[in-house]
Amino acid sequence: MENYIVSARKYRPATFDTVVGQRALTTTLKNAIASNKLAHAYLFCGPRGVGKTSCARIFAKTINCLHPTADGEACNECESCKAFNEQRSYNIHELDAASNNSVDDIRNLIDQVRVPPQIGKYKVYIIDEVHMLSPSAFNAFLKTLEEPPQHAIFILATTEKYKLLPTILSRCQIYDFSRINVTDIVEHLENVASKEHIEAEPEALTVIAQKADGGMRDALSIFDQVVSFTNGHITYQSVIENLNVLDYEYYFKLTDFFLENKVSESLLLFNEVLCKGFDGNHFVTGLAGHFRDLLVSRDAETLQLLEVGASIRDRYQEQAQKCSPQFLYKAMKLCNDCDLNYRVSKNKRLLVELTLIQLAQITAEADEPGQGRSPKQTLKPIFNQQTQAAQPNVQTQAAAPTNTAQQTGARPQVGQQSTQPQPVQSEQVRTQVQPQQVGQPRQNTGSPLPPPTTGSKIPVMKAGSIGTFSIRQKPGQQTNAPQQNQPVQATTQPTSTVDDYEDYIFNEKDLNYYWREFASNLPKEESANAARMMNIQPHLLDDKQTFEAVVDNGMVQKYMQTLAPHIEAHLRKQLHNRKIKMTVRVSENNENVRAYSHVERFQMMSKKNPDLLELKKTFGLELS
Repeated sequence: MENYIVSARKYRPATFDTVVGQRALTTTLKNAIASNKLAHAYLFCGPRGVGKTSCARIFAKTINCLHPTADGEACNECESCKAFNEQRSYNIHELDAASNNSVDDIRNLIDQVRVPPQIGKYKVYIIDEVHMLSPSAFNAFLKTLEEPPQHAIFILATTEKYKLLPTILSRCQIYDFSRINVTDIVEHLENVASKEHIEAEPEALTVIAQKADGGMRDALSIFDQVVSFTNGHITYQSVIENLNVLDYEYYFKLTDFFLENKVSESLLLFNEVLCKGFDGNHFVTGLAGHFRDLLVSRDAETLQLLEVGASIRDRYQEQAQKCSPQFLYKAMKLCNDCDLNYRVSKNKRLLVELTLIQLAQITAEADEPGQGRSPKQTLKPIFNQQTQAAQPNVQTQAAAPTNTAQQTGARPQVGQQSTQPQPVQSEQVRTQVQPQQVGQPRQNTGSPLPPPTTGSKIPVMKAGSIGTFSIRQKPGQQTNAPQQNQPVQATTQPTSTVDDYEDYIFNEKDLNYYWREFASNLPKEESANAARMMNIQPHLLDDKQTFEAVVDNGMVQKYMQTLAPHIEAHLRKQLHNRKIKMTVRVSENNENVRAYSHVERFQMMSKKNPDLLELKKTFGLELS
């Protein structure tokens, strides 16, 4: 039985011309050999499977060839070339730095460097995975790497150049190997398939090349795997089945559904993909790549960026003409956002389905109810009042239903009063009402959280209500609720004086609520200071307008004093009191200003009851 050799070894490049995808580097090395301008140290870096070690071996073989060809290749006929091909050459030494990374290994290498070659001109030392050397080994290697004997050449290979010391990098000529593009990999696979008498569809080889992600060794390994699965007849369907790759057909169907605003069909197709065992994240990234391919297919100049087979290329061009650039831009943005949020999402399937629903609504022309699209939100003013010239003793009538005042968040008590007219600043006029009864919650539309109730009778005049529409009750007049569809007589009244402003009464509960609200609204970079504010309990002083915050140390005191004007502005706005003032002081020695942690509480309890420590030790308990 003949020994089987995998394609990655069987078709490993033996000359510079057979190296795939690295034309610029191989040309540079050939010219350096032809002009006899060889450096004493080279560094080959790049992704896995792109030809770093292969080029190092070809370079070592070529510089020792006794009769090189006219195009700068080894002759494969001299004694040096034959020794290299039969793996018995003493001029080429390979060292795996992943397993030989100690100082002693480098010292043994340095001892070998001193011995000149018996056949040929140079001794070449190839150190693979050089980034695995220990720091002490690097330091021992520095002097020899900088000034080696004339017959010694070092070739270092690594996939992680950033891990090398700058002193190593400065002593080498650096060659960066790039990923091999899909076209070159497909061409090489077709050549291998023809030599092995294997039938392969171009679309199938394209999928293999995309799966290899720029590595020729990976592509040849996948090729061997698919050949074993298909018994020498490689088809597109067999490749996507063996490699668990999602078919292009799903993405083409989904795009048609999106263009036709078919939400249900899109969700059913996604369910079919999940039933076949594909991951949702893999599906989303593939869909984003599909939209990207459609975008580059729209323009003849960017069509070269499309890396698919010839038959599928035509389908991309056909569907790309149906998609507008705006649709593709929004679709790629939605898919990218879904990909970024997929890992942190707790309901991953719902996240993908919401993305599909949004994609299916991009091209919707009109907002129709019942189709999963919310109507446009327009704000309509409650009162429409045109700006007029100032005329004395002119009354304006406003038709106000019973529920109008309730929409503003309070129940008004209505009366009539003769006032002076004033031009209105805006089309939307705020309605101000008179005091509420004790115990009713004060509505605050500016706060996202429901505010606490207060136990005192408070006025409901908003701060800064200058030039606003107001309804006031005359002294001694009986309150009558307006009947439905009954117009309410009201007049505008200028309230430009500060004396009309009434400060709210608030208690310590209100103060603590909006103190915590301010702390929760601090930006993320102030999270530590927000936590400190949460632990601080503000206390009202005797004048019921000033409160103090007690802190741990002077540094926190200085920060809180800097923040005080912003805190006062926030509390004055939320509590509607202009006289609120904040003071900060450092706590006394015996004064506790923060909440105890679990560990501190346990320590305090253990001092009173030492049996708790014995209980914790006996059962191996830990504090969470």
